[in-house]
Amino acid sequence: MTSERRRFIRPEALNLLDYLVVDEQGRQGEYSMARTLNVSKGGILMETHKKLPKGQQVMITLGLQDQLIDVMGRIVYVVGTAGRFHNGIEFFHLSDTDKQILERYVSAFHSLYAEEFKELDP
Repeated sequence: MTSERRRFIRPEALNLLDYLVVDEQGRQGEYSMARTLNVSKGGILMETHKKLPKGQQVMITLGLQDQLIDVMGRIVYVVGTAGRFHNGIEFFHLSDTDKQILERYVSAFHSLYAEEFKELDP
């Protein structure tokens, strides 16, 4: 039995992003750059050099191919390894336009992986 709780498949993807931590009162906190390790319709795995507080909201501008999207997310888990932190971010707000861009991006990755696996299958 698996402990996987994701609702969406997350293809591995390295994309640059910037993020801004926002506290419960809407005050802006930490602002920095990071990269994604994987992306789905519902969230990302984001690698940072600083530990971010679990439960905090983050405003993210994410580069997907040649387009930028803005999303609001919540940090649902943080794991640190070798001076880098993997932050699981669950999206809770995207504009309709940004949602369409994200869905096209994720669909393109799914198609790419399907082709790669087909080539490996004898």
